[in-house]
Amino acid sequence: MAELKTETPIVVTEEKERRYQTLRRLFKIRGVVIGSVIVSIMIIGAVFAPLLSRYDPTAISQAEQLEPPSAKHLLGTDQLGRDMLSRLLYGARLSLVVGFVSVGIGGGAGCVLGLISGFSGGWVDGAIGGLVDVMLAFPGLLLALVVIIFLGPGLPNVMMAVGIGNTPRWARLVRSCVLTIKETEYVIAAKASGASDVRIMFKHILANIIAPVIVFSTLGVAGSMLAAASLGYLGLGAQPPTPEWGLMLSEARNFIRVSWWAATFPGLAIMFSVLAINLIGDGLRDTLDPRLRGKT
Repeated sequence: MAELKTETPIVVTEEKERRYQTLRRLFKIRGVVIGSVIVSIMIIGAVFAPLLSRYDPTAISQAEQLEPPSAKHLLGTDQLGRDMLSRLLYGARLSLVVGFVSVGIGGGAGCVLGLISGFSGGWVDGAIGGLVDVMLAFPGLLLALVVIIFLGPGLPNVMMAVGIGNTPRWARLVRSCVLTIKETEYVIAAKASGASDVRIMFKHILANIIAPVIVFSTLGVAGSMLAAASLGYLGLGAQPPTPEWGLMLSEARNFIRVSWWAATFPGLAIMFSVLAINLIGDGLRDTLDPRLRGKT
């Protein structure tokens, strides 16, 4: 009993040390630091939007239409006199929600399909693989457009559509990971001990492929935000007067010659947010992938 008491703190200490070393390697990557700063600014702006801007993002002012950046309106106003800074800050909330919810939908469904397909094999693998192949025949954005046609425009439907569009890529990723580890010793031992298939899939297999899942999730958030902005630009996403970045770009395109700021700032917000999240995702991949760990 005395030996068990002395071993437990050592295991905990080693686990904490390993996590600390992982974080240290991660934040030694310049791209991760830059991306983290940008994402932190975005999150702060989204959370404290009412404090950072005194204007209502949907309030119309005919007397202040298309005003350039000034002390009163730091980023100018749009064609309806709405404050651009306020709309960008509130739009950051929507972009983050769309990104994470879409990844949750696509990742959840894709992980389940990939686990069942890779672990079961046989006709189950063939059936799920055929469905995934059919979905992969469509580009992700086109598949999302098809879903939007059936569900109709709107922000909740965009999140569902983007999530469904990402599902086949998640399923492929998880299936390939499952195939590489389902014959490992600890999985065979779990089967021999009488563990159920569900327990093996989620406790023993999914827990050991969490690194690529985390990396793909991070990159998926950026892709989902970009897809949602694209749908918003096409008029199939968030509907007016919602302050959504893609919709703001769409509304400003007819006035770009007389008000460069109305289209420039939403475009820069989309570009920097997607770039920042991709930088973090690349850093996570380089840190968590054993084959690349020595290069960071």
